[in-house]
Amino acid sequence: MVSLVFVEVWWHVALIFGCTWGVGYSIILNLLERFVYRKIKIIYKNIHSLKTEHLNREEDKDPIAKVSDDVSAWAAERKEEIALLKEQEGFRREFVGNVSHELKTPIFHVQGYIDTLLEGALSDPKVNYMFLEKSAKSVDRLIELVNDLTSINRIESGELEMEFEEFDIRTLVEEVYEEVEYLVSERNISCGFKQSADVAFHVNADRLKIKQVLVNLIVNAIKYGNDEGAINCGLYDMDENILIEISDNGEGIPESSIPRLFERFYRVEKSRTREAGGSGLGLSIAKHIVEAHGQTIQVRSQLGQGSTFSFTLAKA
Repeated sequence: MVSLVFVEVWWHVALIFGCTWGVGYSIILNLLERFVYRKIKIIYKNIHSLKTEHLNREEDKDPIAKVSDDVSAWAAERKEEIALLKEQEGFRREFVGNVSHELKTPIFHVQGYIDTLLEGALSDPKVNYMFLEKSAKSVDRLIELVNDLTSINRIESGELEMEFEEFDIRTLVEEVYEEVEYLVSERNISCGFKQSADVAFHVNADRLKIKQVLVNLIVNAIKYGNDEGAINCGLYDMDENILIEISDNGEGIPESSIPRLFERFYRVEKSRTREAGGSGLGLSIAKHIVEAHGQTIQVRSQLGQGSTFSFTLAKA
């Protein structure tokens, strides 16, 4: 009898304890949920108000879902930024390496010629003038490289202002042809115009900068064109713009190299390019100048059939 009463008492105690614990757990859990929910809601409201002060708040949505979406978007943006930074770091390393190499080559040449002269060749009339002449050419290459780097930096930083004026682009091409006559005569290359360019084409642009573009493209065509080849300029009326094309019948450019052709110091054939001279920045400068005019520059080429560089300018 006593044991039965004892069991019944303990059963009631356990029942009361269980109910009390269950009710207390529910109350505490509810309070915690409400507390966390309110805190997250406050955090989200602060984020939302900072991001969209000009928009109406959308408080009817689940704030936890909103925070989750924001975190996901933030993570995606950071991932893209990290990928972009890695890509830019790769470009930076490649650029620094290219600049170092381009500077090192003429500096070593000058150093070698001067050391040879100082070691006794200066008194030898058969070689002293030749070594001095080669040193001067290497110094000229250094100056050209520094000037080209300065030009690119000024264009990219917005320091180089454009002075727009109206002029005939055909006349400007003729002017460049005359200035490079000594280069084309050495290789018996002819320079002319296509039938589409037999009249004047007036454009609105910076004449000196566009002349630099034409010089770079035409000299480039001379260097990598064939001996006894031809360079032709085509001009076309494209409604609001004038299309200018510089074509050669040289060896052409591999398709794999075309996407990188306007990068600084990029060379299709490094050994052949260095033999031809130049800073390796001509096409990059041309691209920057054309884009500073709000226009585009393109290239199309096939191996064995030559290359055509084309860009547009606003019609006057």
